[in-house]
Amino acid sequence: MSTPHQDIDMNVSPSAVQAAEAGAEASTPQRLVTILAFIAGYVDAFGFVALFGLFAAHVTANFVLIGANVVGEGQGILIKLLAFPAFIAGVAVARGVVGMATRRGAFAERALYVLEAACLCLMMAAGLVVWPHYGPDSAWAIVAALFGAAAMGVQNAHSRLVLPGQPPTTMMTLNVTLGVLYTIDALTGRTSDAKHAARERLADILLPVAGFAMGAIVACIAFVQASFWALLFPVILLAILALRAGPGSCAVAE
Repeated sequence: MSTPHQDIDMNVSPSAVQAAEAGAEASTPQRLVTILAFIAGYVDAFGFVALFGLFAAHVTANFVLIGANVVGEGQGILIKLLAFPAFIAGVAVARGVVGMATRRGAFAERALYVLEAACLCLMMAAGLVVWPHYGPDSAWAIVAALFGAAAMGVQNAHSRLVLPGQPPTTMMTLNVTLGVLYTIDALTGRTSDAKHAARERLADILLPVAGFAMGAIVACIAFVQASFWALLFPVILLAILALRAGPGSCAVAE
């Protein structure tokens, strides 16, 4: 005699099971992208309020601030000049770590989370050395900025190496642009299928944008309350991601 559970299992079609599994797999990168966007927004806003206008994630925005510094507007030109090579170093090291981990059969995704968390820990430590008495040309403030930019370099590399085809987690300009385009497609699509596909893509884009914005807000509040200790929050998030990373969590691009 079959049990009720067995009867239920027998009535579930293989296509329904496959659809459920596909939905679960699709939701995993989406959640991961949103969490990473939160971390990027957090670090970007934290660097701006704590390190004299530094953009750690949107690192090219520092060129605009460097130009303002040249004409006497703003401060911390050295921090912003050095952020770009630090960012590049983060990307390069991340690529090397992925290659090494892949050759050794280790979890490359986990290695990147650990590397980014380590950079943020060093950023926090450097800031705490001089807190609250530091200026834009303080050596330790510059060191903190370098590790913050390097951490975001690692995360940018992660987006390309671990999450290819997913929305960017650190640069929201492209996501906002795509969001506008998908909104138009969702409203004016020629067929119902086209509109539905556009709505799904729009949801994928809006979640990281919302995550980034929320991370920026939380970071500013946290810095006011806890100074550089506030960087423990993204470090904890990365530690959780590292613990959850494993075979099949997300594919690593060759």
